[in-house]
Amino acid sequence: MTSELATSVPGVHLRSATPSDVPTILRFVRELAEYEREPQAVVATEAMLHESLFGRGFGRGPTCEAILGDIDGTPQGFALYFMNYSTWKGRAGLYLEDLYVTPAARGRGLGKALLTALARIALGRGCVRMEWSVLDWNTPAIDFYRSIGAEPMSEWTVYRMREEAIARLART
Repeated sequence: MTSELATSVPGVHLRSATPSDVPTILRFVRELAEYEREPQAVVATEAMLHESLFGRGFGRGPTCEAILGDIDGTPQGFALYFMNYSTWKGRAGLYLEDLYVTPAARGRGLGKALLTALARIALGRGCVRMEWSVLDWNTPAIDFYRSIGAEPMSEWTVYRMREEAIARLART
């Protein structure tokens, strides 16, 4: 185990995702979507996740990475992340796309252990920041994030273009 993934939380073991973890990751993604009240929004497949996490197609490397958190030998959560970049700082950042801990494992330190590991990875890669989004109504997550020193970026509004809008703009 790398020192980045070391944890002092009893019974918790962190590890980098492997191809055999893809079905578990997809299950966690679906559970997270259910929690976030959008289960129908998940269209990802195991093949898509495998390509994103481990693919080497068309000269590209993986587009994201993941850490699994096991409690007593059973996967109970994950963090999926990728690198972004700050032109102002001239350095990379780490973007946390998804953090999920199963309901049965919440309160046992797994979420903090996953974020601690991500902070170590970010520090090791020379990142100047870590960022993620959280739904406005998710007060348990907001309270947790604030407790570890994260701050909301209230002066920024997130914009998103979906596939149809991207295709429409690309045709102009």
